Amino acid sequence: MKKNRQDTLIVAVDGYSSTGKSTLARDIARHYGIKYIDSGAMYRAVTLYALRHGLYDPETERLDEGGLKQALEKMDIDFFVDQSSRDQSLVLNGENVEREIRQMEVSRSVSMISRYGFVRTKLVEKQRAFALSNSLVMDGRDIGTVVFPDADVKIFMTASVEVRARRRYDELLEKGYAISFEEVKSNVEERDHIDETRKESPLRKADDAVVIDNSHLSREEQLERTLATIENKWGRAHEQP
Repeated sequence: MKKNRQDTLIVAVDGYSSTGKSTLARDIARHYGIKYIDSGAMYRAVTLYALRHGLYDPETERLDEGGLKQALEKMDIDFFVDQSSRDQSLVLNGENVEREIRQMEVSRSVSMISRYGFVRTKLVEKQRAFALSNSLVMDGRDIGTVVFPDADVKIFMTASVEVRARRRYDELLEKGYAISFEEVKSNVEERDHIDETRKESPLRKADDAVVIDNSHLSREEQLERTLATIENKWGRAHEQP
């Protein structure tokens, strides 16, 4: 997709689950004062909707494709930023569902829902609409390869399975969820397999993406490396797009 404006900055952050893509993308957005879009949260929102309305059975992995296709046409997905805390939440049909989409029930099903072509097509359409007149940072699994193949800067995040599982486990514990580390690690490995092998938009590194392995990097270090990459590719003349 070609950008309509030459003065906009599009940064694509792709990679494996629990690599801190969202954290890095938020930090980039704050640094440049541009919009941040969590594409993974959008797939989680669709998954939550399907589970809530009985369109997907996680036990049998059966999806009411017709029902979900119809729902997607009217589904409103947007992002709300709290002006005091600057925290961002996903809003589904007018309801703040940020906490609900992070639950393990959604995590177990999101990769299955997101592999359907019609789901990805509709959400890519919505994702591209966000960039019609705005600079933005978007994270996900196919941003640099499918959603914005002409993004100005592409970052691909990776880390070891153990490190990613530990991060996810600690995050869930902090939010009050009762779950074992092995269950979280199994979910991370399963999601990797599904994401890499799905027919529609499989997870892969774009040829021109810069790889950042943050297994042993601090939040500040990974941001520093990324900003250096952006400055190198985009140029200081566009620091405030």
